[in-house]
Amino acid sequence: MLLQLGLTPTRPPAETTVVVAMSGGVDSSVAAARLVAAGYRVIGVMMRLWSEVEAGQGSENRCCTLEATEDARRVAAQLDIPFYLLNVEEVFRRRVVDFFIGGYLAGLTPNPCLVCNRTIRFDYLLNYALALGADYLATGHYARVRAAPDGFELLRGVDERKDQSYVLSVLGQAELRHLTFPVGDLTKTEVRELARHYGLPVAARPESQDLCFLADGDYRRFLRDWAGAHIRPGPIVDVEGRVLGQHEGLPFYTIGQRKGLNLGGSERLFVLELRPETNTLVVGPAEQLGRDRFSVGQVNWIHRAPDGPLSCTVKIRYRAADRPALVRPLAADRVEVVLTEPVRDLAPGQAAVFYDGERVLGGGIIER
Repeated sequence: MLLQLGLTPTRPPAETTVVVAMSGGVDSSVAAARLVAAGYRVIGVMMRLWSEVEAGQGSENRCCTLEATEDARRVAAQLDIPFYLLNVEEVFRRRVVDFFIGGYLAGLTPNPCLVCNRTIRFDYLLNYALALGADYLATGHYARVRAAPDGFELLRGVDERKDQSYVLSVLGQAELRHLTFPVGDLTKTEVRELARHYGLPVAARPESQDLCFLADGDYRRFLRDWAGAHIRPGPIVDVEGRVLGQHEGLPFYTIGQRKGLNLGGSERLFVLELRPETNTLVVGPAEQLGRDRFSVGQVNWIHRAPDGPLSCTVKIRYRAADRPALVRPLAADRVEVVLTEPVRDLAPGQAAVFYDGERVLGGGIIER
């Protein structure tokens, strides 16, 4: 059970304390149940995150609704483990929500889950867990940690359809030595079967959604409400600079988008580039969309940076397929990625994550 749960067996389970980040969902609940069944001392912690409040009306963050909080409490009570609710609303707003808004205003397609993992879940919450005296923090992510002779490795989850290693590429050795992902060796079907086996009340709970802080899941409406004063219409041009129409505001568009341009005509046009310095949207036909090389900044290497060019595969979006690539180190924390064939949906602001088979090598942010 120790190796299945991804923990380094340095002490008996009964002498090892694990804080579980609980959400009221089936994945984190089964993670807690497996740890309890293995004999660890387990503490459940749920984070209360920021949600929209306007004109006296409030909404719930979809990661921590009242229903989800009560479900997490019920699971903790059933497992007979302590349960704490940790208020991180303000730090979440500053670090994640403000980043999300700022990214779109800068002409990027930001990924707030990466920032949440880097600054909230595996920084703020991990430090809270260690302050409680815990040896490990466990989450319900579909990924795995493996001890290696010279450190720790981050591996894909066994369930390819649920693998979440992409959004964990921000982790390093300092974090991995204190992390475990108890459902990473399971498929989603097996997780639900285990939830029923343990008699957990959340066995049939629906999947959670990304962008938990959007009350209705509509990021365009959110940006209008929270950053509308900074969003202005502007020209839509082709690559030659000819004005073809007017956009509603750059944050409402992303690279590769075709719908919503309202340009008319018979030619199928796609968003090629966002130029925030001139508030201009550049469009063109599909053949102008593909790119086979791009730069990546803010690169984090899980173990160590390569000495020279590195052959690997790369994912450019969470749900994208792996693509063969050559990664060339540039200066400091930047690299150039050269693909064997062009891709059309390369969006600056998203992560490029590098893999060697099942092992995550690192990742960074696609630059504009």
